[in-house]
Amino acid sequence: MRRKVLSIVTALVMAVALAGCSAGADNASKVYNIGVCQLVEHPALDAATQGFKEALIAKLGEDKVKFDVQNAQGEQATSATICNGFVSDNVDLILANATTPLQTAAAATSSIPILGTSVTDYASALQISGWNGTTGRNISGTSDLAPIDQQEKMLKELFPDVKKVGLLFCTAESNSAYQIDLFVKALEADGIAYVKYGVADSNEIQSVVTNAVSECDVLYIPTDNTLANATETIYNIVVPAGIPVIVGEEGICKGCGVATLSISYYDLGYTTGEMAYEILVNGKDIKTLEVKYAPNTTKKYNKSICEKLGITIPSDYTAIEE
Repeated sequence: MRRKVLSIVTALVMAVALAGCSAGADNASKVYNIGVCQLVEHPALDAATQGFKEALIAKLGEDKVKFDVQNAQGEQATSATICNGFVSDNVDLILANATTPLQTAAAATSSIPILGTSVTDYASALQISGWNGTTGRNISGTSDLAPIDQQEKMLKELFPDVKKVGLLFCTAESNSAYQIDLFVKALEADGIAYVKYGVADSNEIQSVVTNAVSECDVLYIPTDNTLANATETIYNIVVPAGIPVIVGEEGICKGCGVATLSISYYDLGYTTGEMAYEILVNGKDIKTLEVKYAPNTTKKYNKSICEKLGITIPSDYTAIEE
């Protein structure tokens, strides 16, 4: 009887050991499938996706991670189709690059981990009240929100005699409206007049910007994806009119702005990739994972446009590479 009990115990120990080895082997051979939904092709969003991919490749190895990168071409319906496809494919994690992909991914699944990047305000995007830094859901990520009050100080620094500021944004982008509201508070605190100019879509940009330059002496554009895709149109209106534009990110500044308080979207994406590793490999609970922000900002300017408009830039600004 004693021998029989010992045999059973030994068999159980061996079974547990083998199961552990099998689980370890499975984990070691695991290839992670990541779905990436990017709103549009744009230098900032492209850089964030690239940073995300390179972080995971560095952490996991190139043979241990596969990326299905799809572009929504600025369309919410396309974004929803892409995210629903990722859910059907049962990917291990979804990267939502910009606010609309975040919203459509959130609508598509409540179980697959979702990390956002290039998202300004998670609370408004996901309609969360009492924001405390975490979503409490299967969602976290990184925010591209640069300090709005410092952007307003930049405008005052460069244009101390400004009389009226035109605030350009797409009304369909909740992140843009959020930034505009913060910028308004800073302007009101300094007693600077302003007018909001909202566009519903890209078709309204030319007429709205033309109206804005006729009424204001400086314009402001936040990190807005719709306007980011129309910098050539904006440039062809503001530069001939001699109206400078302060913008929320470097890509827009390169196209039509004079200055920006810049963050690195590549670094933002890389940080998001590191968060993905913690979730996928180390079992970090995404529900309690705080949204992270860009640690550094840099004052940058568009040398070509500043020269055309005769604007002198302080020495602590860095020229954007052309």
